[in-house]
Formats: sequence, structure tokens, C-alpha cells
Amino acid sequence: MQVIHAVDALRQRLKAEHSIAFVPTMGNLHAGHLHLVELAKQHGQCVVVSIFVNPLQFGANEDLTSYPRTLQADCEKLQAAGVNVVFAPSEAEMYPQPQTVTVNPPPVANELCGALRPGHFAGVATVVLKLFNMVQPQVAVFGKKDFQQLAVIRQMTGQLDLPVDIIAGETMRENDGLAMSSRNGYLSAAERLEAPRLYRALTLAAEAVEQGEDNFAAVESQTTQYLTQLGWIVDYISIRASNTLARATTENHELVILGAARLGRTRLIDNIEFKRP
Repeated sequence: MQVIHAVDALRQRLKAEHSIAFVPTMGNLHAGHLHLVELAKQHGQCVVVSIFVNPLQFGANEDLTSYPRTLQADCEKLQAAGVNVVFAPSEAEMYPQPQTVTVNPPPVANELCGALRPGHFAGVATVVLKLFNMVQPQVAVFGKKDFQQLAVIRQMTGQLDLPVDIIAGETMRENDGLAMSSRNGYLSAAERLEAPRLYRALTLAAEAVEQGEDNFAAVESQTTQYLTQLGWIVDYISIRASNTLARATTENHELVILGAARLGRTRLIDNIEFKRP
């Protein structure tokens, strides 16, 4: 496995490769990331993983400076997983000049997490487009845990005619149901015991709809109240059409319920795809 820090060196290494599968990450890797690597290995002969904590997608009061950076441990995990190339650029390498040219993401980027984190998905889309241009993969793998991010990347790739197939990896969970996330490490011991409740609450809400409940707003409100009463600060609970992330109607049968809520200083997100009758 090669660890490369410069764009020119990356392009030199990859110029003869014709089957590249790419997994972009911000590092601090866990089993969920390694699941994406395994998917990538099924879709490309050369697997490239990037590790870059992207400042463009962090707001002024978010955790950019404290976000865990564990490059050596990450590389050990990736080497054991059979990755061919790790691209770990510095901020100066990714942004040698101020990034005044950015991607204007689709309208769905301004809802859900985007409504609470202005500019977040513009930062995501911009860095992903830059990474696609640097790596030039045929396939890129993203996790479904960040369901809105996946939707934004799919729309960007399609509308800009990028020659990259987007593969979605299922959300990996701890034994108690908590979706794996690098930010889970922020949870205190007590918060970690409480954290799986978000997944359980979304599951109950999805089951209600599957059983015929068609007042989606009531389900969202009840789920929000349930979590709030238990001490969560709920950003949103929302039932959407899974293919577009438009607000769900009774005409939609392929649905996803998404939730974002805070325990202490830790913001957790999760989602469940399901079908209604």
C-alpha cells in the first residue's frame, strides 16, 4: 500500500490504472468505513481511499479543530483491508489558493441537515468534485448513514455528467443498533448507553407507517416529542421519498425516515429505508 500526500504524485501513481474504486473519508476509521472498502474491492482493481478533514464543510462553531485525526492507525487498518493507495493531502495541498470556485448543490441540500448547517453540502460537493478530478475513479463508494450526502453526490454526479458510478454501502451498526460514526467517540459513558434510542425511535416510526399510518407529520411529531422528553435536542425527524428526498406523500411507497438529534455535545444522525403498503 502506498500513502501519497501530493496531487501530482497521486496522478502519476494512478495514470496507468483503468479500474479505480474510490472511498473518500475524513479518517478516524471504523468498521463502517472498512465495509465501504470491501465494497470498493468488488468494483475496482485498484482501491483508493482518501483521508482529509475538509474545512469547507464545517461551520464556524463546529468541530473542525477537534475532529479526531488518526492517520497512522487508519493506514494500518487500510493496509490490512487490502487498499492499494491512501491519499492523505494537507489542507494546503487540497486548497493551494482560496477556494472561490465552489459547487452549488441541488435544492435538497438546503433542507434537513443543510438547513441547520448552511454551506455544509456545498463544501461536501466541492471537495468530492475535486477528489474525483484528482483520483479519476470509475466507481466511488459512499455510506447510506449520511443519506442526504449520498443524495447530493448522486445528483451532482448525474447532472454534471461525471463518469463515476456511485455505489451505496449499507449503514453498519454496533450490536445495540447505534450507527457507527467517528463522532460516537465524543459520547460519555451514559450518553453511549442512551445513543441507540435514536435508531429505536426511527424504527418504531417506520413500523407505524408500514402498518398503515399515513399521517406522516403526526409520526414525525410524536417521535420528536418522545426523544425530547428523554433529554435529546432534536434537530429534525422527517419522512421522505427515498429516491428524491422530497417530503413523502401517500403516493410514495419507497420511503426513508431521517433523524438528527443531540446528546450533550454530540450530534447523531441516522436513517431507515422502508416501504409503505
